Amino acid sequence: MPATPDSAIAAPAAPVLYSEVRVQRWIDGNTEQILDRVAEEEPVALTYQRTPHVVMLTTPADLEDLGVGFTLSEAVVHSSDEIKSVEVINEAGSLEVRIGIAGERFAALLHRQRNLTGRTGCGLCGAETIEQAIRHPAPVGVGPSITLPELHQALLELQSRQPLNAQTGSVHAAAWALPGKGIQVVREDVGRHNALDKVIGALTRSGVDCTAGYLIITSRASYEMVQKAATVGIALLAAVSAPTALAIRLASETRLTLVGFARAHRHVVYSHPQRLLA
Repeated sequence: MPATPDSAIAAPAAPVLYSEVRVQRWIDGNTEQILDRVAEEEPVALTYQRTPHVVMLTTPADLEDLGVGFTLSEAVVHSSDEIKSVEVINEAGSLEVRIGIAGERFAALLHRQRNLTGRTGCGLCGAETIEQAIRHPAPVGVGPSITLPELHQALLELQSRQPLNAQTGSVHAAAWALPGKGIQVVREDVGRHNALDKVIGALTRSGVDCTAGYLIITSRASYEMVQKAATVGIALLAAVSAPTALAIRLASETRLTLVGFARAHRHVVYSHPQRLLA
């Protein structure tokens, strides 16, 4: 059979990230019929060695990043070199992220008996016991130092780096920035945990040392967000909304700098302020 020219090979269809729906909009007593754009969310199965692990409801983009990031941030593996493969399978409209991991990690995963369905962006998906859910990562390293002007500049920059949210107004973003260089990676998702996992996965798949930078998230800083950041060694997390008390306690324990209510001209530091320079 003759070889098929590259130009004749059909490219994979781009994922559908939003739909248009007809809505009735009311403003100050005036009503109009318009088309509105709403974000899609789809169930995506994460499997290890083709064994079902958890189903996430997620924005159907950057799914390889999601699979790698989730595997690391949920401590399914101890290091990125224990992730052997990642592949997105779309069969009859059903999405699967098929992940291959080291044999000993897969055996440990089976022992944990985690095979549950997670809600949108579930941060403790499939955790069967309190001990599994409330993990205590090792303390982070020294981490980067960030000046306040560059942190606030990154917050401003992120506002223009969210194309899906600009269309729909309903998705979160997570960004990873480098001191002196600004935002390097942004991922969006209907679930805040998914957006963060996608950033971690993107950095890992590119061979980037994620501990050299810091995170900004467009959501509250719940316990799971701090846990994910600390698990992969990221030493500073800035959230546009508030943290929870449990998140603050974990940040203090792991020596992570936790910033909340981060805006262009203000912020609140809840733990380890030494990494922020005036």
